[in-house]
Amino acid sequence: MIKYVDLFAGVGGIRLGASQALAKVGIDSRCVLSSEIDEKACETYKLNFGEQPQGDVREITEIEPFDFLLAGFPCQPFSYAGKRRGFGDTRGTLFFEIERILGRYCPKAFLLENVRGLKTHDNGRTFDTIMQKLHDLGYGTAELILNSSD
Repeated sequence: MIKYVDLFAGVGGIRLGASQALAKVGIDSRCVLSSEIDEKACETYKLNFGEQPQGDVREITEIEPFDFLLAGFPCQPFSYAGKRRGFGDTRGTLFFEIERILGRYCPKAFLLENVRGLKTHDNGRTFDTIMQKLHDLGYGTAELILNSSD
């Protein structure tokens, strides 16, 4: 059984994909914690999964042991469609909550999702900072840019 957390959960799209992929290869899974602050997204998440996500990730202090972390952290600070303020936007600093949780709980693996603009934001320095933080925690990384229409 793989236990996972679903941070910045939205309506549960990453969770749904992960649980379906695991089930397809015969692996049981269970979400031990989800976190989302948007009220309407939480309502939909509850309809989708029968669970109410916890609120602000910054207020989460205890999580039962888990194997995998899923997080689609806020993209607005890095998106070509936004102001591209990066870590200068409070939402842009929420990656560091992922770093905090990874550092404290040391799951075996994680999946982070964001927009294409994260890779090029601030001439690549933002992405390099994120990758360095993950490497400093002892994780190896691989990155992919996917076309969402696929």
